[in-house]
Amino acid sequence: MGTWNTTFITEFILLGFAGHPQLEKVLFVIMSLVYLVTLFGNGSILALTCLGDLSHLDSHLQTPMYFFLSNLAVLNICYTSAVVPKMLINFLVERKSISYNFCTAQVYITLFLGAAECILLMVMAFDRYVAICHPLHYPTTMNKATCVSLAVGAWISSFLFSVAPSFAVKRSLCNSIVDHLFCEAPILFQLACPGQDLSKNEVMMVAGSVLTLLLPFVLILLSYVRIVVAVLRISSADGKRKAFSTCSAHITVVTIYYGSGMFTYMRPQTGNSAEKDKLISLFYSVINPMLNPIIYSLRNKDVKEAFLKVLGRTKGSQ
Repeated sequence: MGTWNTTFITEFILLGFAGHPQLEKVLFVIMSLVYLVTLFGNGSILALTCLGDLSHLDSHLQTPMYFFLSNLAVLNICYTSAVVPKMLINFLVERKSISYNFCTAQVYITLFLGAAECILLMVMAFDRYVAICHPLHYPTTMNKATCVSLAVGAWISSFLFSVAPSFAVKRSLCNSIVDHLFCEAPILFQLACPGQDLSKNEVMMVAGSVLTLLLPFVLILLSYVRIVVAVLRISSADGKRKAFSTCSAHITVVTIYYGSGMFTYMRPQTGNSAEKDKLISLFYSVINPMLNPIIYSLRNKDVKEAFLKVLGRTKGSQ
């Protein structure tokens, strides 16, 4: 991140769970399966939404919600692919190293994509708010141009609020031992030279977290306050159930992702438990990208029907 004075550091040693070799073997099997499920789940959502848009396979998948889900699927695939393969290799080898350039790339990628997911979740909350609170205006408000603008704005703002400010901070590293599973900003701060003032680093991280974590989270809460009020005004019990069901998946993902993200990025970086940090990082970097397509879409009737149509067409062509 930024400018590092690392003249003699060309690689880092990632300790991971080096003290527990049996655990690493178990984690290799589990994380390999999780990674495959992540690629399949997010790839399926991406393929179905793209196929539906190109061939009009299913009009239910040509909605703003699935457009934003396709963006989330791309994000999940990129995030896990930047972290998991190297993590899996290090689970099997004795010398768990990572080059300086690859480590720096992981820091930037996790910062950027982590912030992008936060803002995309906020955009998706806005989509649910318009759908439930202003259903008559939903087709005109959430038109294709608006959805594209919101998605592009989410990607650009996440870069400006998370990655760009880090270039302005200069730091010096005097340690190449990383007690973590992969490289990310809070962990690299712990490698700073003794006596170095990290207050500016922490202030910048908190400021970036406020813009990409706290502010979107507050806006999501406000959206759901309005949504709950609107749903309670619905007279039929079936209508209330359907309205809440469209939001339950989003609420679940927001709770998991924002909870782990705030715990990692919005607390002082001194006196933290390394083992706890590793387990939490597995949640938001590996487990959460796998859960997103399952929670959001793979249990959804529209997606199931579209998937069966694709299988039917494939078998028919054969």
